[in-house]
Amino acid sequence: MKLLRRAFLLLPLLASVAQAQTAAPPALELVVLGSGGPGATGRAGSSHAVLVDGVPRILVDAGPGSFARLGEAKLALGQLDILLLTHLHADHVGELPGLVKARAVSSGRPITLKIFGPAGQKARQRDDADFPSTRRLVELLFGKQGAFGYLRDFSAPLSFQVTDIPASTRQPRVLLDEGGLRISAIAGHHRDAPAVIYRIDHGGKSLTFSGDIDPQGHAALRRIAADTSLLVVNSVVLDPPDSPPVLYTLHTAPTQTGEIAADVRAGQLLLAHLSPAVDGRREAVQAAIRQHYAGPLVWAEDGLRITP
Repeated sequence: MKLLRRAFLLLPLLASVAQAQTAAPPALELVVLGSGGPGATGRAGSSHAVLVDGVPRILVDAGPGSFARLGEAKLALGQLDILLLTHLHADHVGELPGLVKARAVSSGRPITLKIFGPAGQKARQRDDADFPSTRRLVELLFGKQGAFGYLRDFSAPLSFQVTDIPASTRQPRVLLDEGGLRISAIAGHHRDAPAVIYRIDHGGKSLTFSGDIDPQGHAALRRIAADTSLLVVNSVVLDPPDSPPVLYTLHTAPTQTGEIAADVRAGQLLLAHLSPAVDGRREAVQAAIRQHYAGPLVWAEDGLRITP
């Protein structure tokens, strides 16, 4: 009789466990593969994987070190087919060949990678270097005469669909809309480097990635990020005058981050692409943001998983 009573008492627990095991995965989930910047600080360079209905589908940037973090996260790559590049600085695209090769060997079936990124920009002065377009970068890396052209048929037939997003994109533009997954973009501003801000919507949830933007990109971020479930903002500088002046022509300060997060009514705020200066003064950074934004605030770490 006692055994029957115990079994009866365990039934609700067993039912809840079974329900949890069969529960649908979240519509969107973010995995931080790289939370750092260009310095060798122990963090991988900027990179995020996005799971759609529990399946890794999207990679946002491919900073150095993200290859190893991807393996540590034990994410299956068989359906990862979308790459969103915020801009083409080395700390955001330096791991691209390794990650593309990892995807190539993940499946014996033909693979088409959809890659989105900024259009090119000519040098302003003679001694400046041009910024290539995303299409040109992919050609230089993976084209027939590219540095890693062998990957096109190394493991499985591999092709690329590349879309350049021009700096003239001043209103949100839909890049992809299929199966309930919608990806939009708008031009950002990162001083002389062409930049793109992305938003991903699915299942009533949304993720918005600022990328590296200076104050000239704030209006665009506000336009695309309204009511976003999770706002991911790169955090490199302290409030003036505590960072080198030149960095304020490239990045967004904490008080500005708080203002934007409040203005767009972000459900959560994730501080990513952390510099040692910001990481070392978290209390001051958080206090500056809290002057305007009262919602949930999370600090990125390599391997962090977050559901909006």
